[in-house]
Amino acid sequence: MLNVHLDEEKGIVSLEPIGKLSKDDFAAFAAIIDPYIEKTGKLNGLIIHVKSFPGWDSFAALVRHLKFIKNHHQKVSCVAFVTDSPIGNFAEHVASHFINATIKHFSFDRLEDARKWIAGSKK
Repeated sequence: MLNVHLDEEKGIVSLEPIGKLSKDDFAAFAAIIDPYIEKTGKLNGLIIHVKSFPGWDSFAALVRHLKFIKNHHQKVSCVAFVTDSPIGNFAEHVASHFINATIKHFSFDRLEDARKWIAGSKK
């Protein structure tokens, strides 16, 4: 399951995975953010807030995740990984070479710092 919160005023989406991600999680996420992106042209930021990355429930979920990134990465200015998982450091140093967004890693308890960073980033 993926909890999604869209702050339309600030253009920031917060994601909180609960358990392994399914392919349906990405369809539900797209149904929430795609109308906003269509209206505004972009998201200022995306926050992934999770203590440790839960993984995917199937190969199909992983493929859907990769397609989601491919279809949306140019429309997101900043991505904050707010996690104590090693994937946060990986994303900040490696994934930034493959996607358009600026990526920054924060420890799990620094959610508010991540919001402030996105709000202060004008890309």
